[in-house]
Amino acid sequence: MRMGLAANQLHHSHDDGALFRWLRACEAGIRELKLGLHAVGRTHDAIVRANMLVGYAPLRRYPYGREGGLMKLVAEVVGLDETERTLDGAIYLIDPVDPSSVFPEAVALKRQCVIHAKPFISTVASARDWVEMERIHAGLAPDPGADDLYATQTRTLALIAHDAMKPQMLAYAAEHFDLLSRFARRVATGTTGQRLNELAWSRGWPEGQQWVDRYQSGPMGGDAQIADLVLERRCQRAIFFEDPHVARQHEADIQLLERAVTTRTDETVCMTSPRVAARWAEAARVRSEK
Repeated sequence: MRMGLAANQLHHSHDDGALFRWLRACEAGIRELKLGLHAVGRTHDAIVRANMLVGYAPLRRYPYGREGGLMKLVAEVVGLDETERTLDGAIYLIDPVDPSSVFPEAVALKRQCVIHAKPFISTVASARDWVEMERIHAGLAPDPGADDLYATQTRTLALIAHDAMKPQMLAYAAEHFDLLSRFARRVATGTTGQRLNELAWSRGWPEGQQWVDRYQSGPMGGDAQIADLVLERRCQRAIFFEDPHVARQHEADIQLLERAVTTRTDETVCMTSPRVAARWAEAARVRSEK
C-alpha cells in the first residue's frame, strides 16, 4: 500500500508539529503495515531531521511543492502506467490558514481522491484512525493507543451528503445501522437528516424520537452549524459524502466545515468516500469483537 504524504509548514516546523505527533503515535503501525510513504520534499526532509522512520526504505522523497511534488501526487492518485507510481490515497496534514492549502494542486489532490474513492486524510486524528483501520484489516491486534478513536459511546457523529450522494448515505446507514447507533449523538443537515430519521423509524427506532439531530440544509447554513460543533469539540467524526462533479452554490459553507475539521486536527476524523467509510465500519466491528 502506498500513500502520498505532505504537511503544511506549521505542521513540521517545530518538534511538536502535527506531522510528528502522528508519526510518534503511528510509527510502529506504519512499519507493521510496510506502508509506502511518498513524501513531498519539505515533509520528507522534516522527517529525516527529526530522526523519525530511520532506515525505513518505503519512505520516498518527492520534489518540493514549488517543483511539482504535490502535482506528482495528484497524478499518482489518478494512476500512472508504472505500478509503483499509483497511490492508494493521500495524507495531507492541512493548516487551514496556510495559503498553499488552497493552491490548485492541493484542491485537486482531494478531488481526485474523492473521485477515485481513495482516502484523503487531512487531520492527525484521521491519519491515526486510518492506520488503525488498516492494521485491523491486516489481522493485527488493536492498538490501545487508538481506543479513544473508537469510543463511540462518548462521541458525536456528523452524517452529511450532497444531493447526488444521498442514496449512498442512506444505503450506508442502513448497512451499518447498529454501529452508527452506538454513537452518543448523531447530527445531519436538513434533507439528509430527515431521510435518516425515516430510515431509523423503519428499523424500529422509537417513533417521534430523532435518530439524528437535524440542522439547517447545507445551502441554508447547516454546514456552518456543524462546523461550530466541530470547533467547540462537540463533534469528533464526520462522514461527508461529497459529489466532486457539480458546482455548489454554498461552496464557501462546505469549505468552512472542512477548515473547522482541520483546525481541530487532533480531535476530528473526516471520511469523504463511501468506500473508505465502509472499510472503517467493518474495522470498527471487527475491533469491537476482539
